[in-house]
Amino acid sequence: MRSHLLNDTTAEHYRRSVTEGVERVANKLATTRRPFTGVTPDELAPTIAAVDLDQPLGNATAALDELEEVYLRDAVYFHHPRYLGHLNCPVVIPAVLGEAVLSAVNSSLDTWDQSAGGTLIERRLVDWTTGRIGLGPAADGVFTSGGTQSNLQAMLLAREEAKTDDLSKLRIFSSECSHFSVQKSATLLGLGRDAVVSVPADRDRRMQTVALAAELEKCKRAGLVPMAVVATAGTTDFGSIDPLPEIAGLCEEYGAWMHVDAAYGCGLLASPTRRHRLDGIEHADSVTVDYHKSFFQPVSSSALLVRDGVTLRHATYHADYLNPRRTIEERIPNQVDKSLQTTRRFDALKLWMTLRVMGADGVGSLFDEVCDLAAEGWQLLAGDPRYDVVVEPQLSTLVFRYIPAQVTSPAEIDRANLYARKALFASGEAVVAGTKVDGRQYLKFTLLNPETTVHDIAAVLDLIAGHAEQYLGENLVHAS
Repeated sequence: MRSHLLNDTTAEHYRRSVTEGVERVANKLATTRRPFTGVTPDELAPTIAAVDLDQPLGNATAALDELEEVYLRDAVYFHHPRYLGHLNCPVVIPAVLGEAVLSAVNSSLDTWDQSAGGTLIERRLVDWTTGRIGLGPAADGVFTSGGTQSNLQAMLLAREEAKTDDLSKLRIFSSECSHFSVQKSATLLGLGRDAVVSVPADRDRRMQTVALAAELEKCKRAGLVPMAVVATAGTTDFGSIDPLPEIAGLCEEYGAWMHVDAAYGCGLLASPTRRHRLDGIEHADSVTVDYHKSFFQPVSSSALLVRDGVTLRHATYHADYLNPRRTIEERIPNQVDKSLQTTRRFDALKLWMTLRVMGADGVGSLFDEVCDLAAEGWQLLAGDPRYDVVVEPQLSTLVFRYIPAQVTSPAEIDRANLYARKALFASGEAVVAGTKVDGRQYLKFTLLNPETTVHDIAAVLDLIAGHAEQYLGENLVHAS
């Protein structure tokens, strides 16, 4: 079994095995004609359940043959131009190269004596990102597993900086369109869901600052503590960006921690043409970024950035076997001192390789392309009588709803849109997302693939309309 360990004696075995795996994936990418096969859980589950994990196949070729049946054949392929579902991006090759390197070397980014250069690369990328944001010379941060973890850590820091022992008095303010992880964070931090005050959004799905000001004043008069305001720079559903400068002013007035969830909108940091849409983010106390959304990185590649690196001490715990206190005096850079995680992958290498090969403008121009595409898609939807589109996009999402020519009930339209999404997914021809707007069922295009065209959008709209019309037609027949 030692022949399977990666070391100096097995380097050639490693080269052959990985090359064979890469060739299989490359062939799959080159020959995939639709984003999904349409397989159902009931169809795929028996195949996977039949695998006897106590009986190994003995070699990588056989395992890859089996993998074709249990995974590669039926995977959802985000690189396909008609994958228009969730916030999943196609990935850039330099990042995948970085993934291969970091997986093989297997550095752990918790302590210097496990990562050396990896620690400094991550710190350099943190400095680069905080510089792009404009957080100032005292800024710092750490890579995380994703936006949910970043938001959780941000709320932890905000809770501790609020300096009150009575957690029941703490309040977090976020838009009604903000990410669910804000509520989850409040629960995990012992505050409870009631601690999160939902602030109404305007017709563009941006936080209403007048309403925020009223809620902050109400909080103050009630003797409660405005712990944090979470502004969103790129909501999951609409890609809307809250009015950051105005929110910053209110946070300063009421002494609240300002957190900007830019998990989606962080791609604007590299945009050659749209960086101004993030104006005001430089006033934040903390910022969430997900490079694996709008920087075209493989999952996971994310970070939490803070204006004052000293606040990261609230996540610091020392263990004699790992990061004893003396290492602070010795100026040994242990990233575990800043992180909620201990053992942690060197995910920063993927972004490093991307910037060193493509440059920030190269990444930003790709994000600009999908934002341009969304603008064209909005024009298409706005001029199509079959559809109601909710809001003109600030980033790259489009939320819309099929509306039949014949008058029917809103509930029936809901069911037609839900059916169309499910039927489209089952066909494998395209993947779109769904959501609810004001209690009604809507569909959503999340455009993160520069290879997607307006023709693709138009074709998928025709497919959706066809499925919805089929559903309504069949129901009409059954009703009569």
